[in-house]
Amino acid sequence: MSSAVPLMLLAPAPSRRHAAMGEYKHTVEEGGSFSKHGIDLSIYGHSDPSATVARVQVKRGHFQEFSNERSSYIYYVISGQGVFYLNGEAVTVRATDLITVPPNTRIYYFGAMEMLLAVTPAFDKKDERHVRFISEGESPY
Repeated sequence: MSSAVPLMLLAPAPSRRHAAMGEYKHTVEEGGSFSKHGIDLSIYGHSDPSATVARVQVKRGHFQEFSNERSSYIYYVISGQGVFYLNGEAVTVRATDLITVPPNTRIYYFGAMEMLLAVTPAFDKKDERHVRFISEGESPY
C-alpha cells in the first residue's frame, strides 16, 4: 500500500464554494499546535465539518485513555513503531500501517511515532470521553 492511499481517504473533495474561496491549502499556523498527555499535535483546517486532520508526534505514549461518541479516528503511521490499545486489545503498529478506530472505542497508545490523524466527522470536544490517565511507568518506551 502506498502512502498516497491514506491521504486520498483523508482529503475531502473541495466544494465549488471552497474552490472559489481558495481554501485548498491549510497551514499549521492557521490551526495551531499544542501538547496533550504525552503527544504533540499540529491541527490543520478547522473550517471543514467533515474532518479534522492533525499531525501527531509521540515520544513515549499518549497517557490518557479516551473514547469519542461520534467520530472515527484514522491514524496513518508515517514513521516509528508502537502499540495501540483499543478496548483493551494490544495492536502492534509500525510505519505505513493504517489504524481505524470507530466511535465508542477506548484508545491509548505507546511508542515513538509520527502519525497523520483524521477525525471524521470533525473533532468536537463535547464528544470526547475521558476514561483514565495512564501512568508513564506503563510505557515500554
